Amino acid sequence: MAHIVLGLGSSHTPLLILPADEWIHRADADRKNPKLSLSDGRYLSYEALKAEVGERHAGSINLPELQRKEEICQRALDHLADALEAAAPDVAIIIGDDQEELFNESNQPALSIFYGSEVVTSRWHALGGRTEPWLRKISEGYLMDQPHVLPGAPELALDIIKGLLDGDIDVSVSRRVDAASEVGFGHAFGFIVNRLFRGRSTPILPVLLNTYYPPNVLSSRRCHDVGKALRRAIEASPLNCRVAVIASGGLSHFVVDEGLDRKIIGALSTGEEEVLRNIPRGALNSGSSEILNWILAAGALDHLPLTWSEYQPLYRTAIGTGVGVAFAIWSGKQAA
Repeated sequence: MAHIVLGLGSSHTPLLILPADEWIHRADADRKNPKLSLSDGRYLSYEALKAEVGERHAGSINLPELQRKEEICQRALDHLADALEAAAPDVAIIIGDDQEELFNESNQPALSIFYGSEVVTSRWHALGGRTEPWLRKISEGYLMDQPHVLPGAPELALDIIKGLLDGDIDVSVSRRVDAASEVGFGHAFGFIVNRLFRGRSTPILPVLLNTYYPPNVLSSRRCHDVGKALRRAIEASPLNCRVAVIASGGLSHFVVDEGLDRKIIGALSTGEEEVLRNIPRGALNSGSSEILNWILAAGALDHLPLTWSEYQPLYRTAIGTGVGVAFAIWSGKQAA
């Protein structure tokens, strides 16, 4: 039967692609964002948040400090890539959110499994004709500079779809990408393949979770349940294959909440499922919604211990906007 041999979790922010001296470009976007989400469910403009909290992180916004964090993050990504290479899975299941790269308001499934033989990435139309080098770096890092064709895992995907449906998990499906020059798989999937696979053509099985776009966003409890059902469906497959499960995205952003992030990582480390299952919806808006990808993965990986993790709050403005980035390994072997 198919079985899970490794679990990984990785943030996928542009800050993991750009050098620290170019993080300022994302800071500019924060200052223009009229709806910075807070973990209490509120949305504030940059100026309103500044008036409320002040420039409490001013001491962290200097190039040497940002470069120190950049180095830590790149070492962490290398560690994940090492673990993936050592495990040598036959299939990598990537749990990620779509941000209008493949789906849009005309069709926005809460949960979708892709069962095609070719996974085609999207061109990043957010460039809008802009040619700044830093934007090009991001698009290349996400495999969104042009359509890239990646191998899928249709046999296992069909087994998982059947297993989920038999387990009373309703799931949408898709088999191909039409009009690849216009739509395709996005950054949640391209970053993982580009940064962690080291050129290997390991087949991927995308699990697309709608985290960003109400009204059909699953609760943390339901995501954890789906993760458990995903593991059962994997293990019910008669295919003889080794599977890695990878959560892509998160943690808190675009306002960093270290308390929330450390709570999540702590619960993953100790196996406190009820903590993960009871994260309030108000804490899971905007970028922080990608925590749901981790919670779904944790449900699928509940038989493996979290053997290694790294967390860094990447503040890019003095009022605390940025990304709480995390990296994790679930394995039967203790990580070095």
